[in-house]
Amino acid sequence: MILNQTPIRTSKNYKINNIELDLEMPKKQGEFEGLTISGDTSNFKISNSTCKQALVYGNGKELENQIFENANQNIKIEETKTGNLYLDFNLNEENSTLVENIEIEANTKSKTTIYIKYMSDDNFKCYHNGILRVNAKSNSRTNIVVINMLNKNSSNFLSIENVLEESSNVNYTIVDFGGKTSVTNYYSKLDGKGAKANINTIYLGKDEQVFDINYIAELFGENTETNIGVQGALKDEAKKNFKGTIDFKKGSKKAKGDENEFCMLLSDKAKSKALPMLLCTEEDVEGNHSSSAGKIEDDKLFYIMSRGLSEKDAMKLIVKAKFNKILETIKDERLKEEIVEEIDKRLD
Repeated sequence: MILNQTPIRTSKNYKINNIELDLEMPKKQGEFEGLTISGDTSNFKISNSTCKQALVYGNGKELENQIFENANQNIKIEETKTGNLYLDFNLNEENSTLVENIEIEANTKSKTTIYIKYMSDDNFKCYHNGILRVNAKSNSRTNIVVINMLNKNSSNFLSIENVLEESSNVNYTIVDFGGKTSVTNYYSKLDGKGAKANINTIYLGKDEQVFDINYIAELFGENTETNIGVQGALKDEAKKNFKGTIDFKKGSKKAKGDENEFCMLLSDKAKSKALPMLLCTEEDVEGNHSSSAGKIEDDKLFYIMSRGLSEKDAMKLIVKAKFNKILETIKDERLKEEIVEEIDKRLD
């Protein structure tokens, strides 16, 4: 199955335009009973009346159709005031398949944070395929934190789509640690004047994990702004593909776009590929991109070890320092501590 295609094709020799997987999609799934919803629930209207409108990009039609036809969780969230909402999806042997469709309506002047966490018990095969869609009305501000801590035998697929009206603001923080394979497609349409869409991601791969990350932002309105920031680390034989596209459309005067991606290679067998792209059909815009990968500098490692730390602890400190700027965007301290503990565990 061919998934997560880039909006613009590059040479096939790079082998980054898409990811091809031998994927067995679950044909049937029962009701998923591993969801816990908590937080300021009285400030949100929650129902199951999600839409089935086709995604502009997404991970692929087969995965999209599975969600529209066989989702075992449909969640519509309407933001009416301010507050925090937590969606905790816990996969276990009784709930090993999650196919969900989440739709968020950010009403005018609402200011909210939504935390979405995917967890699973060890030593069993689980499957997650989801759509997360945000419709951001004028002057709304929505912060979304997505945390993937599925086990090493899992498959994780997530398609994110956002439409932003005038002066709206949608910010994502994604912590992508789990799964044997994790494939993420993110698309934002900055339609209204002054809209802002930001996404910051950390990933940490080990063993033979594969990450395929495809982030796309299309800027249509004047004075729109998007920022894509990705920090990652790979150990053992883990692999990562990053594809980032910022597209300045006609009418996006004074728009700004930045994308920066950096990967730390913690072993000689880890592999990192990156394809940052800037597209433009408008004058008077500002776009920047950078991408790099490399090992931790020996002198930096030696300096920290000279202060009494072991090589492993020194490496942990460096990785967490690189991740810290993105982790600081997560305001829930308990959740942040949980993520730091997982980083320590994965680097042991």
